[in-house]
Amino acid sequence: MGRKGSKQRKLPPDSQEVRSSHPIRARTLIRSSLEKASVISNTSNSSSGGSPACGSNLVHSLSSATPSTGGSSISDSGSDSKHPTDSISTPSVDPHQLLQSRMPNIKVFSGSSHPDLASRIVDRLGIDLGKVVTKKFSNLETCVEIGESVRGEDVYIVQSGSGEINDNLMELLIMINACKIASASRVTAVIPCFPYARQDKKDKTGDDKLAELMKTNEWKFRSRAPISAKLVANMLSVAGADHIITMDLHASQIQGFFDIPVDNLYAEPAVLKWIRENIAEWRNSIIVSPDAGGAKRVTSIADRLNVEFALIHKERKKANEVASMVLVGDVKDRVAILVDDMADTCGTICHAADKLVEAGATKVYAILTHGIFSGPAISRINNACFEAVVVTNTIPQDGHMKDCPKIQCIDVSMMFAEAVRRTHNGESVSYLFSNVPY
Repeated sequence: MGRKGSKQRKLPPDSQEVRSSHPIRARTLIRSSLEKASVISNTSNSSSGGSPACGSNLVHSLSSATPSTGGSSISDSGSDSKHPTDSISTPSVDPHQLLQSRMPNIKVFSGSSHPDLASRIVDRLGIDLGKVVTKKFSNLETCVEIGESVRGEDVYIVQSGSGEINDNLMELLIMINACKIASASRVTAVIPCFPYARQDKKDKTGDDKLAELMKTNEWKFRSRAPISAKLVANMLSVAGADHIITMDLHASQIQGFFDIPVDNLYAEPAVLKWIRENIAEWRNSIIVSPDAGGAKRVTSIADRLNVEFALIHKERKKANEVASMVLVGDVKDRVAILVDDMADTCGTICHAADKLVEAGATKVYAILTHGIFSGPAISRINNACFEAVVVTNTIPQDGHMKDCPKIQCIDVSMMFAEAVRRTHNGESVSYLFSNVPY
């Protein structure tokens, strides 16, 4: 209520006045003013006979209309100015600050498993990486300290399931819980390589020695194996995660283990781009799956490239050991491209490469989403007949690339950055299922 007899200043109908002290409300009104200023600028350019405003002109007009913090940006209600819009100064604003103003209330933190990928993501977004300190006590307990306020923020934590998987998983859980109890508005776990994804069902084959005791070579039983992927999903939900972003789950059904939204991105668009740019004979190629479980993946890629596909049926005696392989398809005089979601000890893809060469393939490439490369994997790749083994950087690959010159890396940080941006702004993520953001 104003004093009695005080005069209320009337504003022109096209002007807007910011009276709220709330930063989010004020930011919304400022954004509407900037949009109106850009429209006026574009209209004046077109009416004067100039060329229509393009993207650079739009950014320039927004930069020109962005208020400066050092001067009188927007007129106060007590000023005597007859033209409130005249008080908006027009200094130049660098694009980094402009992008930050478009993406408020967002924080991205990195765990210790893959800091390089997190740095690439924030560079793509044009923001700074959040401050966090992770350390271990003398008894090897993990300690996490968030170094800045996350109250009311949209928080994204980047932590891949690689290296010391158990320690990194525990660190991720603690970081999620630390942000949640610090009043973060939403906590999203960005997990490029989901840990324990291969333990997603309960159909393990019995041990060979136990089968010999039963005096039969074909006896199998349903073991008392855990479904560890479901356990990890429960742990993430209980820790306080509101959303999961991952890539190429070993089984897409793992999304059903969660009661929270899960965005499973695909490396397929980046793989297609790499094939077209780096394999000159890709039109005379054939896409091969090293096991029957990846048939859907290779058929999708083969359809996009308009080439044929084949698959290799394999049988295992025990984990990480292949008993036999049968090739289904014709690869003679063609470039064979093996495609799989992950490679651990690389016994499967190396045996598959030998099988393809025996069947008449001229060249053999392997393209993998998650290159784990544990145990004898590097030595096997060095001794195999691959032209190149291509992996994404969902797992750090610098050390592997030094030890094996055949390994090449596809950067997928732009896909995760775009997924973060679209999630934060409430946009659709399905565009990334078939396109690579440039």
